Amino acid sequence: MTDTKQHNCHSSFPVLGSRFAVTRLPGLLLLAVTTLAIGCRTAQHDLGQLPAEHSVRAEQLQVISDMKLKLDHPLIQDLIQLRKDVAHELQLPLEGRDVVVYVFGDKTKYQQYLDKTYPGLPPRRAYFVGTPRELAVYTFWGESIQEDLRHEFTHGLLHAQLKDVPLWLDEGLAEYFELPRSTPNAVNREYARKLGIAIANNWEPDLDRLESLQDVIQMQRADYQESWAWIHFLLHNSDDSREVLLDHLQELRENPHPTPLSTALRDTLPEVNSRYLAHLSTLNTIQPASHQR
Repeated sequence: MTDTKQHNCHSSFPVLGSRFAVTRLPGLLLLAVTTLAIGCRTAQHDLGQLPAEHSVRAEQLQVISDMKLKLDHPLIQDLIQLRKDVAHELQLPLEGRDVVVYVFGDKTKYQQYLDKTYPGLPPRRAYFVGTPRELAVYTFWGESIQEDLRHEFTHGLLHAQLKDVPLWLDEGLAEYFELPRSTPNAVNREYARKLGIAIANNWEPDLDRLESLQDVIQMQRADYQESWAWIHFLLHNSDDSREVLLDHLQELRENPHPTPLSTALRDTLPEVNSRYLAHLSTLNTIQPASHQR
C-alpha cells in the first residue's frame, strides 16, 4: 500500500477496497495499472464516466459527485471532522495532499467506471487508489456510504502524510476510524465478540505475522479484526502503548522502512501479548451507547 516510487512495472501503488479487500497493483509511469495477471496498461482517468457535475471542497477534501452535495451536508461535515480526529489522535499535521472523493449516483455507473479503468478488481462498495498524481476514493451513493467513506478517506489521509503505510497498520487504522464518533471508546462490537471467542479457544496474537503480510490476498477477515484490535490496544491501553504507535507514525513520515513496530513494542512493553489479550478481554464489557448513562 505504498505510492508508486519507481516508474516501471515493478513499482506499486495502493488500491484499497471496502470491504476486506486490498489489491496492490504494479504501476507504469504515474498512471499505470495491471489487470492483476495480464500486465501493464495506462489508467484512463478521462473516460467520461467519472462524476463531474458537482464539486465541493474543504481543506484537504474534495468531493466530486453526480448529485449536489453542499458543504453543510452531514456526509461532508463528517469527513471534515474525521480529518481533524485522525490528525488529533495520531498527532499528524493538518496538511498534505488532497484526497479526492468521487461519488457516483448509482452502483452501475461506479462499477462501469472501475471495470474500464481497473479491470480485474473484485466488486467492492468503495476503493481507495493512491498514485503520485492523485489520492482518490471511489464509491457510490448507498446505505453504507458513510462507513465506506470514513474507511477509505482514512487511507487517503494516511497516504497523504506517510512515506509508506504497512498493510496491517493501514487496514487497522482504517477499521478503527471507520466507526462513527458516537461509538463508545471506538469499539467494533462484532470484532470484540469474535476475538473474545477466539481467545476462549486459546488463540494467540501474532503481530510479527501481520507485519509480514504484503498483499491482502494473504489477509483473512480475522487479520482485519486482529489489526483493528492492535490499534485499539495501542491507543487505549496505556500512555506507553500509545507513544509506541505515535513514534512509529512519526518515523513513517520520513522513513518508509523504519524498525518494525513489533520490535519497539517488545522493547517498551514487557509481555506485550499478555497485555494485548487482557485488553481485549475488557472490550466486551463496554456497553453500547444506548445503554450508557
